[in-house]
Amino acid sequence: MTYETRTRAKIGVLVPFTNTNLEADMDLMRCPDTTVHFQRMGGYDVDEIPGSDQMAGLGASDISHDLRMISGVRPDVVLYGCTSATLTHGPSFDADLARDIKAGSGAKCFTAAGALVAAIQALGVTKVGFSSPYLGEINVQAQDFLRANGIETVKCADVGRELGNYGQGELTPDEVYDLACQADDPAAEAIVLSCTDMRSVEAVTRIEAALGKPVVTSNQAMMFAVAKALSLPRHDGLPGRLFDLLQG
Repeated sequence: MTYETRTRAKIGVLVPFTNTNLEADMDLMRCPDTTVHFQRMGGYDVDEIPGSDQMAGLGASDISHDLRMISGVRPDVVLYGCTSATLTHGPSFDADLARDIKAGSGAKCFTAAGALVAAIQALGVTKVGFSSPYLGEINVQAQDFLRANGIETVKCADVGRELGNYGQGELTPDEVYDLACQADDPAAEAIVLSCTDMRSVEAVTRIEAALGKPVVTSNQAMMFAVAKALSLPRHDGLPGRLFDLLQG
C-alpha cells in the first residue's frame, strides 16, 4: 500500500462556525502530501441575517484564541476563510488583518478577500462580472473593495432573496452556475464568485465551458495563493483556468 507523506505543507484555515462548505472545498482542492487543519471562529449571531454590520463585526472580532489553537499544528500558511468579514472594512483593514494573523501564528497568511483580488490580478483582467449570495449592501462594498484594487465590476448578480447563515451553503452548484451566468456581460473578462460558504468550486469547470472566460471563486483563490506561496504543483483537483498559471 502507498501512503501520502503528509510532509509537503500544513495549511491552517480559520472558518466561520456556521460555514458548511469551506472544509469540503479545501479537501477537494488539497494538494497530495499536504494536510489541512481547521479552527472555527465565532463573532456573529447565527440567528441574524448576515448583513454588512454582522460580517463587519466578525472581521473585527478577537481571534487571538483561534490563532493559538490553529498554531498548535505549526502551519506553513493560515487562511482567513470569510470574504465578506474583511471586504466590508476595506483593503487596508484586510491587509492589516493578514499581517496580524501572520504575526500571531508565525505562518504566511492570506485572507479570502485579499486572495480573490490577487487571483483576478494574476489573470491580468480588470473588468469582471460579480455574483454572490450576499445582501445588497455587502455587494456594494465588495465592488468598492475591487475598485480600490483597480478592478471594475461591469455587472453584478445576487440571489434576489435574503439568505441566513446556513442558506448560503445550501445553494446547489446548479444555482451557483445560474448566478454566474446572470453576472456575465460582454465587457466582463472574468466571472467572480464571492463567498467561502457558496459551492462555487464545483461549478467552475461548467461555468468556464459555458461562458468562455475564467472564473475566480473565494476558496479557489485562497488555494491558488497557497500553491504559489508554497510552490505546490498543479494537480487534478484544482479547477479552472486560474491554475493554468501554476507550474507542474
